[in-house]
Amino acid sequence: MSLPYLNRELSWLDFNARVLEEALDARVPLLERLKFLAIFSTNLDEFYMVRAAGLRRKVTSGAPQYPPDPLSPPEQLEAIRTRVHELLHRRHHALHDLVLPALEAKGIKLVPMASLDDAERERVHAYFESQVFPVLTPLAVDPGHPFPYISNLSLSLAVDIGDPDSGKEHFARVKVPRSLPRWVPLERGGEHCFVPLEEVIGEHLGTLFPGMAVKRWFTFRITRYSDLDLGQIDQPDDLLETIEQQVFQRRFGEVVRLEVQRDMPQSMRQLLLEELSESETQLVAPLSERDVHDRDDLLELGDLLQIAGLEVPDLRDAPYTPVVPAPFRDGRNIFDVIRERDVLVHHPYESFSSSVEAFLEAASGDPQVLAIKLTLYRTSGDTAIVRALTEAAEAGKQVAVIIELQARFDEQNNITFARTMESYGIHVAYGLPGLKTHAKTVLVVRRDNDGIRRYVHVSTGNYNSKTARLYTDIGLFTCNPQIGADSSDLFNSLTGVSRQKFYRRLIMAPANLRSRTLELIERESAHAAAGRGGRIIAKMNALVDPDVIAALYRASQAGVEIDLIVRGICCLLPGLRGVSERIRVVSIIGRFLEHSRIAYFSNGGNPEYYIGSADWMPRNFDRRVEAMAPIDDVAWHGRLQRVLETCLADNRQAWELGADGTYRRRSSNGAPERSTQATMMRDPWGGLEAKPTAKSGAKRTRAKSSDGLRED
Repeated sequence: MSLPYLNRELSWLDFNARVLEEALDARVPLLERLKFLAIFSTNLDEFYMVRAAGLRRKVTSGAPQYPPDPLSPPEQLEAIRTRVHELLHRRHHALHDLVLPALEAKGIKLVPMASLDDAERERVHAYFESQVFPVLTPLAVDPGHPFPYISNLSLSLAVDIGDPDSGKEHFARVKVPRSLPRWVPLERGGEHCFVPLEEVIGEHLGTLFPGMAVKRWFTFRITRYSDLDLGQIDQPDDLLETIEQQVFQRRFGEVVRLEVQRDMPQSMRQLLLEELSESETQLVAPLSERDVHDRDDLLELGDLLQIAGLEVPDLRDAPYTPVVPAPFRDGRNIFDVIRERDVLVHHPYESFSSSVEAFLEAASGDPQVLAIKLTLYRTSGDTAIVRALTEAAEAGKQVAVIIELQARFDEQNNITFARTMESYGIHVAYGLPGLKTHAKTVLVVRRDNDGIRRYVHVSTGNYNSKTARLYTDIGLFTCNPQIGADSSDLFNSLTGVSRQKFYRRLIMAPANLRSRTLELIERESAHAAAGRGGRIIAKMNALVDPDVIAALYRASQAGVEIDLIVRGICCLLPGLRGVSERIRVVSIIGRFLEHSRIAYFSNGGNPEYYIGSADWMPRNFDRRVEAMAPIDDVAWHGRLQRVLETCLADNRQAWELGADGTYRRRSSNGAPERSTQATMMRDPWGGLEAKPTAKSGAKRTRAKSSDGLRED
């Protein structure tokens, strides 16, 4: 029998719809609402660059759909088009009917060129002459000028030009330079006013085409296929060089989406479609009208982050300063603290700099430290971590870094870091062929008074000081000998030549994460069948893997109570009688991006908790190096349980997935609001009493909601 399985792509669009709802929520400060509009837009860009583009290639190649998915690639693309056009209509409403008018009432305005008075126009003209005009390059299209290359996600002006002498019309393209601010500030009586850069350019097109008649202009934007194609390369001789070449080639990926200003005439749209399709490879079908998005007058809305960053405290979230984790507050040697007991930290509520960065800085400067090894998936520039590593190498310590060159859209950044660190004498490796290194792990080898000891940090998040202030993540500091030995084996396999299969305490992908996850779920089923109860709570970013979903369905049928806190994609369908009626799914969307992965299994009264880098997806189980660590110190179990229970009790930021596949926002229904992230900002480990073995715990904490998703 075919099991219920929600389409991955449509589930992701539902996640992005929940992001968009934050922009529609009047309880969210206005500039934060603008920020969510920008995030929604950049999310959608990436979706088209990777997911929709990949589906288009599958249609052309005739590749079959993912086995459990009821929709074929062509059906998925059609469903995506329908859903995206609904979301774009909703985005237009949020921006133009709600957020911009409300911001205007607060003195923050987007103003068109046509509304400027003479003095303001003169100031804008001076800005154009000095800052903009020197950067512009007009590109005509005629027999002597072929249709120009157009870069991915660049904003352009399509210009209709008439020649007064010959009477002929010409098409030209002018790129809106990304090197200049998109919103040109305009002083106006203490208000924050901005003119869109494309309007400034449009107003002055005559200076780019002297002697010609500029009849009209419209904005457009394209999206190109932007994933890497390493699957076509068996064993590259030089992975860094290969990735560098692939990043360059990505600039020329086929066009998969055309965005145009809403009132662009059909003749101009058709010209763009024809020219963009002629430059395509044979990997996908040509662009058609179905690939055109024309729901807005403003394109490239990710640039709204520039305005959302205005320092207007009344329109922003209140500032939040992370606290120093309690075990590290007394200024003691960090290795002494970890040697006494394991330490958990919860970011961004607890400080990344006073825990992770302090750990690496201490290791760098400690003469007793012999070696430092860590994985880097995404990092953030010249951070304290990079400085600590280079200083350690200069001091003669052995430093090894595994840099993942294939971290999507961070490839060039990571290539730069790799070369920089190699120049300081750091041993840099790129992991195992065919596998992304996604594990978040640091190993410090230290000569203590009683011998050599390994200190380990395992995290759910990247070693990135910027995202550590925006993403929720859990990290474990431990000197457990078995976890230390496992970490040594992990790094030896990543820097050497081996396929490590056995680990003592860490659960690793691709070695045993899939099999162990299935065993833990099935063990709960056995406990429930034997009358010992069964309880699973799991928090993650995405749930896609069909084997795990099938195991969760079986566990529900065996009597296991299951709560899943899945921020993004969820292909499991909860609440179906006889299939998944004991499974509940919530998604939490808010100020911080929920990124931590935590798993709890009641285990017949001997609870087990795990944290780590992996979501329950085929790629994490089979095509990545992942690390999940057990939390053995029972003193931390109650705190992890409070984090999970706080999420489950949320009636402010939580959305419930129903048996019909629809997400509905929870409502407090007049009761006090319980916001997960507000609670954690008051107490990094939550504020609820945890009752981890109660079968009815999930039902006790659920907040019923009568509102569904707001309709267009």
